[in-house]
Order: sequence, then C-alpha cells, then structure tokens
Amino acid sequence: MEIKDLTIKKFSEGLRNKEFSAFEVTKEIFGYIEKKDNPSTGSGQEINAYLRLLKDSALEQASKIDVEFAQGKELNILAGAPLAIKDNILIEGELCTSASKILENYKASYNATVIEKLKEAGAIFLGKTNMDEFAMGSSTENSGFKTTKNPRDLERVPGGSSGGSAAAVAADMCVAALGSDTGGSIRQPASFCGTVGLKPTYGAVSRYGLMAMASSLDQIGPLTKTVEDAEILFNAIKGKDLHDATSVELDKYKVPSIKYENLESLTIGLPKEYFVGGMDGETELKIQEAIKGLKSLKINFKEISLPHTKYALSCYYIIMPAEVSANLSRFDGIRYSRSKTSNLKPQTLKDIYFKTRGEGFGDEVKRRIMLGTFVLSSGYYDAYYAKAQKVRKLIKEDFEKTFKEVDLILTPVSPTPAFKIGEKTKDPLEMYLSDIFTIPLNLAGLPGMAIPVKSASLPVGFQLIAKPFHETALFEVGKFYERINGAEV
Repeated sequence: MEIKDLTIKKFSEGLRNKEFSAFEVTKEIFGYIEKKDNPSTGSGQEINAYLRLLKDSALEQASKIDVEFAQGKELNILAGAPLAIKDNILIEGELCTSASKILENYKASYNATVIEKLKEAGAIFLGKTNMDEFAMGSSTENSGFKTTKNPRDLERVPGGSSGGSAAAVAADMCVAALGSDTGGSIRQPASFCGTVGLKPTYGAVSRYGLMAMASSLDQIGPLTKTVEDAEILFNAIKGKDLHDATSVELDKYKVPSIKYENLESLTIGLPKEYFVGGMDGETELKIQEAIKGLKSLKINFKEISLPHTKYALSCYYIIMPAEVSANLSRFDGIRYSRSKTSNLKPQTLKDIYFKTRGEGFGDEVKRRIMLGTFVLSSGYYDAYYAKAQKVRKLIKEDFEKTFKEVDLILTPVSPTPAFKIGEKTKDPLEMYLSDIFTIPLNLAGLPGMAIPVKSASLPVGFQLIAKPFHETALFEVGKFYERINGAEV
C-alpha cells in the first residue's frame, strides 16, 4: 500500500494483516519527508511542514510495536500510527519552541496529557510541525523559523496557525496530526489543505502541556484524512484530566446516535449571517454542493439567525490579545533566557526585558501583546475587555437558542480558498478576516469540524457545528457525507 493511501484505520488493518511492519512504514515516511519537506534535496517541494524530526525515537517505538505485535499482544488501533505534533504541544525531553526564537533552546520537562494518552495507545511521533509563532496567525507565515507552503499549491499558504500539521497530513508526510485551535487554527488550515479538522468542545480535551495563547479559547484537536480518523484520534485524547481544571468527563453526556434510517428527522441550520456577500464565488458554489449532497440523504435544512455574529471578530480581538498579554508575560528573559546563545549581554533588568523580548518575539506577537495590555489597562478595561465579555455571552446565547430548533449548524470555514504567500502579510486586519466564520465557536466553546468538499482546483471545506460535547453527531453526519462522495470511511 502506498503512503498516500494510509489512514489510521487502513494502517491498523495493514499492520494486523501483516502487509507491512510499523518500522517499514515509519522508515518509508521519513524518506518521503526528506524528499518533499527538505529544501536540500532540490526537489522543488520544500513544503516546510516540519520544524524538526524525531527520527531515532520514532523508529525505536516502531520496532517496539512490531515486537509486541509478534508476541501476540492486543494493540490499540493507534499502535504504530505515525503522527505529527504541532510545536506548541510538549513532548518530554524534546525541543518545543512554539515556532518562536525566544524558545529556540527550550526542552520540555514533561509530556502534555494528550501525548501521554497517545503514548499509552502506542502512537509514533514523527516530529514537531511548523506554526505561526505562539499560534498567532492564519497562514503559518508568522513562524520565527520558516514559512510553510500549501501542498496543493506551493505558491499559497496552508492556513494557520496549525499550517504545518495540516500540510503534513495533506502531503502524506504522516497518517494524522495534532493541532490547536484558538479562533479557527485547526479548521481553517484543514479547509485550505483539503483535510478534516476538528475543534472539540472547550474542556473535552485537556490543555495540560499545551503552550497557552488564550486560555479560555485554546483547544487541542486532530487533523486527519477522514472523519473516521478524526473520531479515532479524538476518542484517544478526550476526557477529564486532574491537571486541567477546565477538562470534562465526556461519558456523562449521553448523546443519541444518528442512524442512517433516521436522517429524515435531522435538521441542520443555515445561519443567514454566514451566507453573505463578499464570499469567493467558487467557495460559495462548493458549499452549496455540500448542502445539496446532505439534502440527498433527506436531511432537513432550515434558515436560522445568529444576530450577534457580526460582533464576534471584534470581540475576539479584544479577549484573545488580553489573554495573550497575561500568558506571555512569563517570557521575561530570565526563566527562558536566550543570553547564552545570542549577543544580548544585558546590563540591567530593563535590558533583559527589552533585548530578550525585542529580539525573541516576532511582529505579530508584539502587536497582540501591546493590544492586550492596552485593553486591560486602567481606564480601558471596562470600555473594551468587560464589554467584549458581555458580547461573548450574547454570542453563546444565540447558539443556545438556535440549538433548540436545529440539531447541527452548517457554515463555510473561510470566505476564500488558500491565498497566496505574502498576499495579506502587509494588512493584519485583512488576515484576521480569514477567521470570521470560525471564531464564534471558540467564543461559545462549541465543537466544530471542517470537512473537505471535492474541488477541481483549490481545496474548500464546510463547517459542521454541534451542541457542547456532541462531537459524536459531527462524526456520524460527516461519515455519511463522505460515503455519498465516494470517500472510504
């Protein structure tokens, strides 16, 4: 079986049918990465999905899985599965930079909870993927080290901030990957690269070991080739964690299963605020094709209204920078010093702050820290931050009211397909608008999944939104959609 055909499910089946060993597949993927991701080969690909590879530990783990399999041990479906991990998720003993030069020498002292769970399942970690610095961006052009390219069109961005993970999945340089989503950073790159991307309900997956950007918005989730793979990976990492007080035990939420024969009783809402002028023509056409496909399953559709959606972007860009300002204050040049590897040579405490942060943080990170510090400052807190939190509550209430009428909500993921590298870097506001359809979910803490629509040109995805902790509904409807479009699940 070729690497491009491997999903988590197919890899597990092939391993059990002795079509290949975990070591053989892992070694072959590393060879594939060197051809497609490494500029030194002169292949012209230079996707730059990975910041660094974990080749030795990955091959060692693959050999261990093969031995356990030969001994007849019952293995998890993820055993031996080669995964890519976003570089803001800690793996003990490995560099974790969050794509920032301020952390270029930082080695993680513990494993993130999601990493512990995947290790227990026997998954293999191929490497750490590129991202926008501290997850701040929508294109993976804000990395402190390099720009990732979209495997579907190397002149275009893969989206962000989980662009490295999305590109690695789309280019078959892993079977699946983990990313993080603060305002669309899993779903938007999934849409741009033509993969599946899930942002779980806030609290469904532990954030312990995820470098915090905006703590009330961040969520770890999977990027995969199929909806079923997203379900497999989500089930492996979900659940209550004593290290994360915001995490929730999902088993107490009894979600009714959606059967094929009962799809006629399902209603999907189409919010009129998401289908407005200004959307790219082909994107709108492909979204309508997706709706038509779901209607062929006899699913009902209903126009709905989420009236406070128009305030979501403004609300987000007050709350998120405020939390960024608080979270990134820890990088003071003392606890995460760069003085040993740079020419800083500070003389005073003020020198440490100015020189460390000035040389370590990129422009976008500085911009958001300053904006967040401003909205939290005396005299502005009530006018901006407090008011934004009130609007956030109204956005959440819109969804709560709507879910009394419908079972799911369908929207576009982004107003456009992937834009060209450098196209929006000079205008931060235009870049921020690319997340306009994804941000409301993070403010409301809802689960959302980007699913690719078959497209002759650039990838386009649509977004399914469910009630809190109803990820199962996303998976079941998503798998039905894949079946009618010829995708194996």
